[in-house]
Amino acid sequence: MDLVLAWRLDRWGRSLVDLVTTLQKLTALDVGFVSLSEALDTTTPSGRALAGMLAVFAEFERDILRDRVKAGIDQARKEGKPHGRPQTAAKLIPEMKRLRKDGLSKRAIAKELGISRTSVIRLLRAKKRS
Repeated sequence: MDLVLAWRLDRWGRSLVDLVTTLQKLTALDVGFVSLSEALDTTTPSGRALAGMLAVFAEFERDILRDRVKAGIDQARKEGKPHGRPQTAAKLIPEMKRLRKDGLSKRAIAKELGISRTSVIRLLRAKKRS
């Protein structure tokens, strides 16, 4: 394959980062990219320059997003808000221990409590260590 044709850039990539990543992979394979609606043709010097500028903007977009997420997490911590998924399965540890004592398998405990077997194993193992 020598060339990929796309009607529009937004039809080829889900985001700017995705588009740039794909363009870099195509370049590594020595495959050109042409968007029929926009002036992007990576087989020409000006097209490669435009692709380079897209890469710069994609990196800028990632940096801004990372900063926003970090600021949001920091603000939530300051306000004492919990971060991450709620630990609902951890509240079931006493019940897990009781069911285990009653002779139920980890699979049966998971089914009984409506959680994954992996969660049962992880939580019971963590409680043994502590």
